[in-house]
Amino acid sequence: MDNPDEIRSFDKGKIEIANIGDMFIGRATLEPGWSWEKCVKPIAKTKSCEAPHTGYMVSGRIKVVMDDGTEEEFGPGDVAIIPPGHNAWVVGDEPVGNIDFTGYKDYAKRN
Repeated sequence: MDNPDEIRSFDKGKIEIANIGDMFIGRATLEPGWSWEKCVKPIAKTKSCEAPHTGYMVSGRIKVVMDDGTEEEFGPGDVAIIPPGHNAWVVGDEPVGNIDFTGYKDYAKRN
């Protein structure tokens, strides 16, 4: 991850992507004030995040609210499995760092 194949930047965050065969592993850095709705939705142009995420939280806290209203919060050391159809935002004043193994192939990709 120290030499990513691609970096995608967006308001209050970025993802660094390593391509390993047909896998896309990403490291996200999300600043306080980041939310999917405000910072990535304008790029994705979907009602909610449609990327499935399977990841490991390195730092910070993130809250996830599914389209059905189900809520969950993740912090350092947590493993998260988040299906498509959600919004998320940074909780508190510490940046979020996470590694995602399934959701960053097309995440925040500008056409």
